[in-house]
Amino acid sequence: MFKGKVCKYGDNVDTDVIIPARYLNSPKPEDLAAHCMEDIDKNFAASVQAGDIMVGGWNFGCGSSREHAPIAIQASGVSCVIAASFARIFYRNAINIGFPILECPQAAEAIQAGDIISVDTTTGKIYDETTGETFKAKAFPHFIENIINKGGLLPYLKEKLG
Repeated sequence: MFKGKVCKYGDNVDTDVIIPARYLNSPKPEDLAAHCMEDIDKNFAASVQAGDIMVGGWNFGCGSSREHAPIAIQASGVSCVIAASFARIFYRNAINIGFPILECPQAAEAIQAGDIISVDTTTGKIYDETTGETFKAKAFPHFIENIINKGGLLPYLKEKLG
């Protein structure tokens, strides 16, 4: 269960906007987080708080296949991302690093920047505490929930394979 303030973005937010290519030389997640979203939101890195929730429109995370994009968002302190839809490679990269993301077009449209929302990834329930509206995203299949709970695909496989 996550609860946080919403940072909201529109459709087609690509990986070059999430983390500009000029910052990809650093392997440190905290360095990526320092530049996350800066080309569309110069104040994001300075204003994001641990637990905040990012909301995006259609095709969130489109563009290159780099895993740096979900790593930058996660390292910035964002607890999860809700979007109308995700680019498939971004979706897989997020799951692979243990970062929860939910598709819910109705929530992505209705929820506004600054709203306080609660998200239960187990059930897919999204509750906007600011407006009182409830939304239902498709919950993760059990095996994906396990990958996220273990912190990503590699920790999950290490435990599974012993």
